[in-house]
Amino acid sequence: MEMPRPTDAHRDAFRALVPSTAAVEVRPMFGQLAAFVNGSMFMALYGGLVTFKLAAPDLAVARERTDAQPFAPAGRTMREYVALPLAAPGLAGLAERALAYVATLPPR
Repeated sequence: MEMPRPTDAHRDAFRALVPSTAAVEVRPMFGQLAAFVNGSMFMALYGGLVTFKLAAPDLAVARERTDAQPFAPAGRTMREYVALPLAAPGLAGLAERALAYVATLPPR
């Protein structure tokens, strides 16, 4: 299975979604981009999709969206993540919730 490649426009859209705080680091990961807090990934770019690691209640709500899909790179589903198109509405709020949730986890 070939990994989708993001375009420069995808990368720019992803960077625009990442909450701007000193604790957040954006770095390349497997040809994509990912955002980290305390060493843990809370959101990532995957081709034209953005993925978020969310607490169970937020994850359940996000998965009810008609544009949501599981995040399953190489066919392996990452259970705490949801993937959405970069052009989907409401992504900034999900980015904030993902950051807030992952910031509560033990540092790596």
